[in-house]
Amino acid sequence: MFNNPAKIMFFFVLMTGTLITVSSNSWLGAWMGLEINLLSFIPLMNNNNLTSTEASLKYFLTQAMASAALLFAITLTLLNNYPITQNSTSYSSLMITSSLLLKMGAAPFHFWFPNVMEGLSWMNALTLMTWQKIAPLMLVSYTAQNNFIFMTIIASTITGSLGGLNQTSLRKLMAFSSINHLGWMLAAMQANEAMWCVYFSFYTFLSFSLIFLFNNFKMFHINQLFNSFFNSKPIKFALFLNLLSLGGLPPFIGFLPKWLVIQLLVFKNQYALVTIMTILTLITLFFYLRLCFAAFMLNYHENNWTVNSTMNDISFKLMLILSFISTFSLILISMIYFFL
Repeated sequence: MFNNPAKIMFFFVLMTGTLITVSSNSWLGAWMGLEINLLSFIPLMNNNNLTSTEASLKYFLTQAMASAALLFAITLTLLNNYPITQNSTSYSSLMITSSLLLKMGAAPFHFWFPNVMEGLSWMNALTLMTWQKIAPLMLVSYTAQNNFIFMTIIASTITGSLGGLNQTSLRKLMAFSSINHLGWMLAAMQANEAMWCVYFSFYTFLSFSLIFLFNNFKMFHINQLFNSFFNSKPIKFALFLNLLSLGGLPPFIGFLPKWLVIQLLVFKNQYALVTIMTILTLITLFFYLRLCFAAFMLNYHENNWTVNSTMNDISFKLMLILSFISTFSLILISMIYFFL
């Protein structure tokens, strides 16, 4: 992407659209930023093949529908002088929240998200999973209605955990994982105004660590994890430690944001919500573990602890640094906390 000047320009316009939305002091300004963001992402998605063209068309139609609903709800609110605040019970506020949830792909408005992810390259998929969620999440934090958001949180965690069980495509698996994490981000938003930013930062880092490896080895399906070119044990361990960290297994850094969210929700006496989310997240951890067991326990030919790989030195070192951070950061943070 970065060899193409046009795509670099569209990428900067994409970031500008998000920044306009986040820094806007009016709803019309926020809508304008979302539109700039949408129209600059479409050219980035298109890689001159049929699947990316189909994905970009699906994405455009869904986002255009959500933008139209958002603009209608904003106009209705401004005409009737309804206040758009948290816990507002007006129908226009509910419509605004729904259209923003559709934009970010949260359940039950997730129908487009796995199909669009399937047609994207890994770098575009990473952008869709991370950067494209910042503006809608920021706007949802202004309007979130407790009862409606609680239903969305439970629907997202259920969809994200059960939807990934029968997937063989890694991009769809990451899409359903993203829906599950979106439920946790919305729960973090209910617990604390700024907590979702912390969770989002950790999620972005772990997603980048995984997708960096997937992109380097051009892996798109589960059976490619067992191919003969993937025969370096350090790379294999790095990949699956990152997978387990994204799933939230306790020794890894991916457990820290979940821990903080659980603690905040317990302080708010949301015991039922915490129990449901934790149990459903264990299901997502199950399909990550299934990948690990299959790759580590199947008998096939591989070299013993040799670092023969198709990665160049810089990529290999970056992969090791990212894996070290995701594996040992929680232990280091805990030690610093207890000793200081």
